[in-house]
Amino acid sequence: MTLEVDLPDVVAEVSKAFAAYEKALTSNDVTTLDLLFRKDSRTLRYGIAENLYGYDAIAAFRAGRNPAGLMRDLSKTVITAYGRDTAVASTLFHRSSAPGRVGRQMQTWVRFAEGWRIVAAHVSLIDAPVEKP
Repeated sequence: MTLEVDLPDVVAEVSKAFAAYEKALTSNDVTTLDLLFRKDSRTLRYGIAENLYGYDAIAAFRAGRNPAGLMRDLSKTVITAYGRDTAVASTLFHRSSAPGRVGRQMQTWVRFAEGWRIVAAHVSLIDAPVEKP
């Protein structure tokens, strides 16, 4: 079996779901954020300061999160689809509240009967790489 990578319609679907996630994140739309994570005890999210195992832990984190300072700019976003039902979204993000730092985010998306859902996510911050002349 040959796995088809980056089928245009699948990339478009996941790009749309990723954009909905980003809009919900920066506007603190907790209802949509909760909807986009798979309701399963095996769903996980490694955050900047937390390790969340299971949908319930992720939803509780979202419900208690401070909504201040969520705006960010994205760069180098890459969405890669593997077949018709799995994709990975990777992006860098930058916040004015964290100068000199760059955020990294990766999400694994899977298509279920109810639509595209995140089953694993990782968010981290690093010092911005020094650009060499």
